Amino acid sequence: METDWSVILDYLPQLFAGARTTLYITVVGLVGGLVLGTLAGLMRAYGGRILNMIAFAYIEVIRGTPIVVQVMFLYFALPVLADLRIDPMTAAVLAIVVNAGAYIAEIVRGAFLSIGRGLTEAGLAIGLPYWKVLTYIVGPLAFRRLIPPLGNQFIVSLKDTSLFIVIGVGELTRTGQEIMAANFRAVEIWSAVAVIYLIMTGSLSLILRTIEKRMRIL
Repeated sequence: METDWSVILDYLPQLFAGARTTLYITVVGLVGGLVLGTLAGLMRAYGGRILNMIAFAYIEVIRGTPIVVQVMFLYFALPVLADLRIDPMTAAVLAIVVNAGAYIAEIVRGAFLSIGRGLTEAGLAIGLPYWKVLTYIVGPLAFRRLIPPLGNQFIVSLKDTSLFIVIGVGELTRTGQEIMAANFRAVEIWSAVAVIYLIMTGSLSLILRTIEKRMRIL
């Protein structure tokens, strides 16, 4: 079979629909992952012994298991254990939240602990409560150090959505597989899928680099 790149044009609407689903899962999942990861990271950095142990257990369990196992647990095992059935899209978003949250937690912990204790002690010395010291003094400085590793995690999470093909989520990879199964144009379709992924990850990298440059100016 000869390569015919023009067939890609016929399937671009379907591929773009799959890309929109991929972006939806990534964005919603990462918003939740940022909230969960920030909370767990602060628990690791500043929580007492019990909070630290809870956050540590969560991080180690999630980082020690593949995301494909986590999403299959949510989709197939959770209904058996908790009599709670969720749809594939919800399972995919939750998997990104839980998985990204564990990695973001360590990024947050490292960034906050990298700020010298002198600033914290100075804030406490002038009478600020601890939460204000973290919010207004340590937090802004730590945020600058968060951006590069967070950018890497965002890109990894975006690509991880391709693994949700195992539970039938209609993201970009599954869309490409369905198209290829119908017309057997593997070279053309998978090349188009790869280019779309490159565009999405490249755009995300550009946005993050722009934010990082602006933070350096401030």
